[in-house]
Amino acid sequence: MSIKENLERVRQNIAHAAMKAGKRPEDITLVMATKTVDAERIREAIREGEHRIGENRVQEALKKYQVLKNEDAEWHFIGHLQTNKVKDVLKFASMIHSVDRLSLVEKLDQRLQYEGRSVNILIQVNTSHEESKYGVAPEEAVSLVKQTAKYDTLKIRGLMTIGLFTKDEEKIRKCFKILKGVHDTLIKEDIGGVQMKYLSMGMSGDYQIAIEEGGNMVRIGTAIFGARNTPDAYYWPSEKTGIDKG
Repeated sequence: MSIKENLERVRQNIAHAAMKAGKRPEDITLVMATKTVDAERIREAIREGEHRIGENRVQEALKKYQVLKNEDAEWHFIGHLQTNKVKDVLKFASMIHSVDRLSLVEKLDQRLQYEGRSVNILIQVNTSHEESKYGVAPEEAVSLVKQTAKYDTLKIRGLMTIGLFTKDEEKIRKCFKILKGVHDTLIKEDIGGVQMKYLSMGMSGDYQIAIEEGGNMVRIGTAIFGARNTPDAYYWPSEKTGIDKG
């Protein structure tokens, strides 16, 4: 199927899940996950009306950004961010979905102060409790949000998680319920400067479940662009080596 046809199907699925959750389809924000997708195919999707681009790897994103920077597009960074890539990610990203530790917060703040500006961020939470996954533990998320809120350069706009990679729907739902629980707790905390506007959860295999469980931002790649030649493990390593592949 063409990108146009795939987008139409994804939009229909989003609309159905939104209505099932008592929401309007327009309440759901679609971020196109474009890892390994070449610039011309991304341009095609932009021409079909989608303008939010989500990239997982900084160096790959920078190359595409140079080609597409004159398009009407909003660039998000949705992958694990090493501190040595902070300067480069800020060259293109208007939102960073994967802030998960204080050392990264401090490095981002340092660079943003130097540049005299701010950036929108989401706090990534490890709701699957897998050692291999990045993200702050759910029980530590409120504390990290409170610490991060002290930095004026970082505008917290919500939370992000990656659901468990399984065919067991109930286990997937549990991950998304956990994130919604953290979201609700933070709303009650009413921390100054913090907006719980977005729950970024759900990808090609589980975005309808995520929407049903309260998600309002989905990151969809293969359902739009087709299967990738490079496995997801290349972008979400099976082990936390601490090594940045770029």
